[in-house]
Amino acid sequence: MRYEKERQELIDCAREMERHGLVTLSGGNVSMRTEEGNFLVTPSAMGYDTMVPEDIVLVDAEGNTVEGNRRPTSDLKAILYIFAKMPQVNVVLHTHQPQAVAVSLIADRLPVISTTMVDELHAEVQVAPFTISSDEGMGVSTVEYAGKSLAVILKQHGIMAYGKSIEQALSAAIYLEETCHVYLLALATGREIPELTQEQIEAEDTPRGYYGQY
Repeated sequence: MRYEKERQELIDCAREMERHGLVTLSGGNVSMRTEEGNFLVTPSAMGYDTMVPEDIVLVDAEGNTVEGNRRPTSDLKAILYIFAKMPQVNVVLHTHQPQAVAVSLIADRLPVISTTMVDELHAEVQVAPFTISSDEGMGVSTVEYAGKSLAVILKQHGIMAYGKSIEQALSAAIYLEETCHVYLLALATGREIPELTQEQIEAEDTPRGYYGQY
């Protein structure tokens, strides 16, 4: 079996998504581009707590199974569309995280309201129009509404988060949920919510060299 380490990383990521309340049971999915140009994807409708590396499916760019005995995620067409149109992306996460879904019911965008958004999402997050589950349109909308952000909120559905690595994509999804929670709390006050100015965003986005380990 190829990519055993990467398969386990997908499972670990999915379990982290569940631990942070971004998915429940078998909801959502995780996928990764391989160095050979194929893709590892989580299987359809399987709980993450019992999933093992053999359950992860290796597919080609057309969605054909290269290795694995499980059916791949039902969102495969959408995921492959994202990978095809966004070559800089190596990992795609799909979740049904509730705070983001709540924002999708009342807004067309999540504005840049915190330094966290700049650091982890890079830009405001757009709310894409409703698209039915398991449809390629989820991927089309993600590409169309991505902008400079590392996530897109799918109206009345969930989110797509993506990045160069699992760590980047997972961080984007987690901090998106946190920011949506803050946004909803602020909205409940009925007061105007200040957005960061472009000058503030650029200042926050400038590398300062003193965060993280050497």
